[in-house]
Amino acid sequence: MDRRREELMAAALELFSRHDAEDVSIDDVATAAGASRALVYHYFGGKQELYVAALRSAAAELEERLRPVNGGTALEELAGGLTRYFDFVEDHAAGFAALLRGGPANRTGDVGEIVEGVRQRLFKMIMNQMHVGEPSPVLRTTLRSWIASVETAGLDWLENRDIDRPTLERLLVDQMVALLGVAAGHDGLVNGVLMEIEQGAAGREADA
Repeated sequence: MDRRREELMAAALELFSRHDAEDVSIDDVATAAGASRALVYHYFGGKQELYVAALRSAAAELEERLRPVNGGTALEELAGGLTRYFDFVEDHAAGFAALLRGGPANRTGDVGEIVEGVRQRLFKMIMNQMHVGEPSPVLRTTLRSWIASVETAGLDWLENRDIDRPTLERLLVDQMVALLGVAAGHDGLVNGVLMEIEQGAAGREADA
């Protein structure tokens, strides 16, 4: 990819991470990147095209990191996926924040599809780790609720950084186990998923 185009998108992501997209102008992006308006328009037809391209670039890298890595128990794979997720959060704070923050425009059209695509990738990764083909409504709702918690935790961590990453990641894994325990009380089919995870946790503790 052209270096100047990358620089423009990086500047845009930094601005979009701190302000609603509608409050950021082409001039703002040009100034932040040390470029001219003409250069921005050379690469992008307008602010919306720049916004979508920048978010798509951030989402593509995050999704690449979320590709399933098989091996180990379901719990170990979940923990590994979280580590890769937070690697991205830490390495690309502006891109992560820009993906998940913003006004109403961040929930519709191309932008909404980009954000939902990342969530679907995370959802599929978890399903793969749990060896589940088609989730029940209760399990689907539980997993999507947990994903929302992970997103919120990532934004909170970027804002405050008053908890170390390993602790936060363990907290989120424990939250997943707790949520599955609640879900199992409403759907017997979740019991099998929970048992596999708990057996993996017991095995890990025995090896420690």
